[in-house]
Amino acid sequence: MKKLLIGYFILIGSAVGQVFDGMTLFSPAAGGGGGGGEFQTFLIDNDLDEINTWNHPRGAASMAYLLTDSTLVYPYRVENPTMNSGGVGGGVSKYSWDGELLWNYEISNDTYQHHHDVEPLPNGNILVIAWELKTGEEAYAVGRESIDNTLNVIWAEAILELEPVGNNDVNIVWEWHIWDHLIQDIDPELPNYGVISEHPELQDINYGSAGSTGGPSGANGDWKHFNAIAYNEELDQIALSSRFHDEIYIIDHSTTTEEAAGHTGGNSGMGGDYLYRWGNPQAYGRGNNSDRQLDDQHSVNWIPEGYPGEGNLILFNNNYGSNSAVFEIVTPLNDDGTYSISDDEPFGPEEPVWIHTGPFHTQMQGGAFRLPNGNTLITDCNDATIFEVTYDHEIVWANSFSSGAGPSFIARAQKYAMDYLGGDDFPDYVIGDVNFDGFINIQDLMMVMDMVGGFGYAPTLPADYDENGVVNHSDWGQLLSAIMSN
Repeated sequence: MKKLLIGYFILIGSAVGQVFDGMTLFSPAAGGGGGGGEFQTFLIDNDLDEINTWNHPRGAASMAYLLTDSTLVYPYRVENPTMNSGGVGGGVSKYSWDGELLWNYEISNDTYQHHHDVEPLPNGNILVIAWELKTGEEAYAVGRESIDNTLNVIWAEAILELEPVGNNDVNIVWEWHIWDHLIQDIDPELPNYGVISEHPELQDINYGSAGSTGGPSGANGDWKHFNAIAYNEELDQIALSSRFHDEIYIIDHSTTTEEAAGHTGGNSGMGGDYLYRWGNPQAYGRGNNSDRQLDDQHSVNWIPEGYPGEGNLILFNNNYGSNSAVFEIVTPLNDDGTYSISDDEPFGPEEPVWIHTGPFHTQMQGGAFRLPNGNTLITDCNDATIFEVTYDHEIVWANSFSSGAGPSFIARAQKYAMDYLGGDDFPDYVIGDVNFDGFINIQDLMMVMDMVGGFGYAPTLPADYDENGVVNHSDWGQLLSAIMSN
């Protein structure tokens, strides 16, 4: 079996903690992270053996997503983005298991510039985060007091739902724009005038700076800097993370595009307004800097149903003292899909229900995802390190993937159960090649043994050696005989 040829270390925990048997997906970047060159996405097992590898002509904007039909969704950095700030992307590709480019679309024009994350939806569509250009004149017209960059622009935020069409086209079937949900307390003659603290569902147009005049990429108008997007199918809601405002948000996806532009409609009855926000109540006038709980956070997502902590939000908080940390929070969710908030008080909770921290820190990106056994997979982006911890904070698996050939980082990694790829869309396989490495050997036999014994690996089609619809001792025995005879 091919071993991933990148520098690494492994820490396997004691008998107290158990590493989750699964497949880890990640896309390292090197040489300044994101231009042209040779870039890859790896799918590996716990022993660092490669299950599959995809090659890309451009560097990743964030992380890739493996779908149950074995295809890969990959957000990437275009060569000449129309807006250049941290996390810039511009393109989204879809690959087959064998690495064939199935679909590609770029969002990098005079109005929109994709950046950071995407979110594949159960219906096959893809949610993307995009900067949306607003001129200084447009900003002043809705109550912005000043523009903080020499370009005299603000790049606001939009969410676009793309329906892939053919090989390189889309239908935009739903959209949401932060510009439709503003409030200002500067000028009663201008739109959206009101008391900020009385409207936590709206965005203060004057909170935070609008870009910068310098930096590695020059002046820009990056205002909120969304960096993660997640979807909850049961609630039909979207979670977002804003690095520059130190907040996470939830919005209603059950709306029409017209309702998403207003303040009514959808399951919540609130249109496209914020249903919930947390991390920095100062941003809506219900706290001060001492009340801020998040600092440059990333990777907000819901813990899936059936996992320990199901329904809670988990995220990577980049600055927690001198380290980074992972927060799990319980949201004040009501039965109707809205979120409780008391008059003059910020949204709860007062503190996370679980925090993991330690000697790890990354200033850019980073990720955290709860696993089915209750462990959490964490990515330290700057150090290109992925590790897995138990709920009791025991590290049971850790690997550093720094190439040593230049700057390397991993935005985020995800881990999938060994039976994740299944059903009618299971990838092409050879009977007996259980781990998809192109060889039939003792590694495959051991996996079949675990499947028969129920030790972490669910039965898969290539393990059914006698092709009778079940994986049992007969398959193990026949596979052993085949290996011995060869």
